[in-house]
Amino acid sequence: QVQLVESGGGLVQAGGSLRLSCAASGRAFSNYVMGWFRQAPGKEREFVAGISRSGGSTYYADSVKGRFTISRDNVMNTVPLQMNSLKPEDTAVYYCAAAWRRAQVTSTAYDYDYWGQGTQVTVSS
Repeated sequence: QVQLVESGGGLVQAGGSLRLSCAASGRAFSNYVMGWFRQAPGKEREFVAGISRSGGSTYYADSVKGRFTISRDNVMNTVPLQMNSLKPEDTAVYYCAAAWRRAQVTSTAYDYDYWGQGTQVTVSS
């Protein structure tokens, strides 16, 4: 089992940057595929970015490709999400998620076993 805590959300102007972080506690962090999802008011939760267990493979939603970067530190048990060139449409609650022993990164929320409580990101125009 793993517990996930997100941090780093806030209010930023369009074009600005934020760095979210997900801190994981529990055993065997390196056995989890990690992902970031977001949910805007009135919309379904959507995949943002994911990273493989080793960190060697990453996968991004088309809407954030080239602007967001996911990484992981399997010693510190953290998963940062660097967000640049933010747009008002990036406004949402951002969630960190963990999928146990997946061979590949998955963009399907149903595949993830553990979730954090979320952190709010608001981008003003």
